[in-house]
Amino acid sequence: MIQSMTGFGKASCDYENKKITVEIKSLNSKQADIATRIAPRYRQKDIELRNELAQALERGKIDLALYIDNSQQGASTCINPHVLTSYYEQINKISETTGIPLPFNWMETLLRLPEVMKSENEESNEEEWQVVKETLSRALSELKSFRRQEGKSLETVFRRNIAAIESLLKEIAPFEAERIDKIKSRLDENLQSLSGKIEYDSNRLEQELIFYIEKLDISEEKVRLSNHLRYFIETLESDPAPGKKLGFIAQEIGREINTLGSKANHSEIQKRVVQMKDELEQIKEQILNVL
Repeated sequence: MIQSMTGFGKASCDYENKKITVEIKSLNSKQADIATRIAPRYRQKDIELRNELAQALERGKIDLALYIDNSQQGASTCINPHVLTSYYEQINKISETTGIPLPFNWMETLLRLPEVMKSENEESNEEEWQVVKETLSRALSELKSFRRQEGKSLETVFRRNIAAIESLLKEIAPFEAERIDKIKSRLDENLQSLSGKIEYDSNRLEQELIFYIEKLDISEEKVRLSNHLRYFIETLESDPAPGKKLGFIAQEIGREINTLGSKANHSEIQKRVVQMKDELEQIKEQILNVL
């Protein structure tokens, strides 16, 4: 079953006097594009967390938030005076330079800024880190479940679009013989009107007409298109992460549809070619979100 690259997962746990929360969300991207927002206590684990996400999720624009709810810490949380003083001095200097008014409530403003509040114990121990990893694992599991559900919906859409193209391809058959007969009849009428007016080599003309009609034949394009449609469904069913491959197959489908359109020379066939292109465009839009 295919998976979408869109997903969201969240998990929390209580450890000692802290509530640790992990949130992960992902969107479509050609590669693994990972951004992290990690509580200072765990920042030394940034590379480890990125590797874990890349291995588990493979592709996508991935955002990780790992934070601690300090409301339960009480005395274990304190103000970082050096950071607070630095913010105070910078804000004053910016106000003098730009003319921007200073904040009305200094302390309330400063306490909201990053790194002003710190935990007395900034280093996490191994036991706490294992708890964080278990929480991360649960968030990843929830996100993967979300991806599978979205993938199931995408698969339904793809099957419907491919079936529609197959149906339109079958509708072309009745117009093929009619199309060739009309072309032959029109050429014959034109030749009759030229009879006696110009001289031409009938053998050479016959060869050119055969060559011309063969160029209008769409049998090979129909066979190749049918094969590509079948291969699309096979890949959908057998490959666990077929997003890029399905994109390449869709390009080949589009190539054959375009050739059908250029060789059609028949209004009803052209009409069905346009409808095929519409179905294929819907597939291409959704493939961008397939893992």
